[in-house]
Amino acid sequence: MTEGELQAFLERIIPARDRYGVFVEECQDQDVRLRFSMPVDERWSTPALLALIDASLQAAVGTEVAVTHLAVTMIHPAARADVLALSRVIRRDRGAIYAETWLFSHAAVEPMLHATATLGADP
Repeated sequence: MTEGELQAFLERIIPARDRYGVFVEECQDQDVRLRFSMPVDERWSTPALLALIDASLQAAVGTEVAVTHLAVTMIHPAARADVLALSRVIRRDRGAIYAETWLFSHAAVEPMLHATATLGADP
């Protein structure tokens, strides 16, 4: 899938309120790099960060799937900046997909959040 195809896919499956200006920066095999824009005059809330996690996992998988298990480790609070997401599929096994995403504030230097997930067919 190209960057343009992935961008169109995300704009189709992510509700407008959860897009946060998502922009596909890079898409190689099953590794994906996305950038999300911080809402004007707001801070990143926990629900917003969960929406970014979901979007970045969907992007890594490349198909519409449901998260069945999710583990999130918050390393430090989100800064008032764009969020960069680096995501990848770890393994596919009997209908289950295992993926991870790292969220960074502004640049891929020090992660602020790490999430791992098991994903399956969307009910």
